[in-house]
Amino acid sequence: MTTSADARRELAAFLRSRRERISPEQVGMPAGRRRRTPGLRREEVATLAAVGVTWYTWLEQARDIQISAQVADAIARALMMDRDERAHLFHLAGVPDPTPQDNCLGVSPQIQSMLRQLEPFPACVTNGRYDIVSYNRTYGRLVGDLDALPPQDRNILWLAFTHPAWQEGLADRDEMVRLMAAKFRASMAEHLTEPPWKTLLKRLQDASAEFREIWDRHEVLQPDNRSKCFLNPDVGRLTFDFRHLFLQPGTGPRLTTYIPADAETGVRLERLYDIVRAPALAAV
Repeated sequence: MTTSADARRELAAFLRSRRERISPEQVGMPAGRRRRTPGLRREEVATLAAVGVTWYTWLEQARDIQISAQVADAIARALMMDRDERAHLFHLAGVPDPTPQDNCLGVSPQIQSMLRQLEPFPACVTNGRYDIVSYNRTYGRLVGDLDALPPQDRNILWLAFTHPAWQEGLADRDEMVRLMAAKFRASMAEHLTEPPWKTLLKRLQDASAEFREIWDRHEVLQPDNRSKCFLNPDVGRLTFDFRHLFLQPGTGPRLTTYIPADAETGVRLERLYDIVRAPALAAV
């Protein structure tokens, strides 16, 4: 399969970043003489993957060459890639993984109704770019007021890296933004040439030096279920377990529901729910 120039450049940078993090000792090779750059040399990766040195060099130079699933598998193993990094490699190479991970699928015919019915639990629908496509009232007030923001700014990555209230309201922000950037990179492997993805990436790079530094690490992760903590300005600390319901395969939209992780969060969430319902109740 022919890959785009953007994909080849991304693949080349990704391979270099993975190569430079591995020491010779980790793969059973002698350290040898002093190295000018960290990690493995290209010829060492080529040896481990049983490919030609010139061919692998061309791969890291983003030249227009073909890569088979078998060779991609060998390179992933040589560079000690984890599951998420491996998936990212195969997406960029444009070949099917011979040992793919199953996607989580989900279907919901009445998303707006479901979001409202889930209250007081915060819930939202996001896509692979972290655009907040839809949300219920409690999610809209987890940090500040989403309704007050222009639609183009309702993106979790954008808010976490550039919006002061969100930067203060994410209790574990440093780790959270690193994980989100890694998941965004993994998702973007399937959309490298698509304008909305490229536009968001450039906007983040232009606006945030912190994002640029994290992006250049080339870390990748797939979406998962974790705990998340918010510092709400009205009710205080809220700790949630959250679950994704995927509405389409791959990097399509997903419905995320936040469930209180402790009794105190449950009590505070009820108080927040009273706050967000107050205008509607007053109008009755």
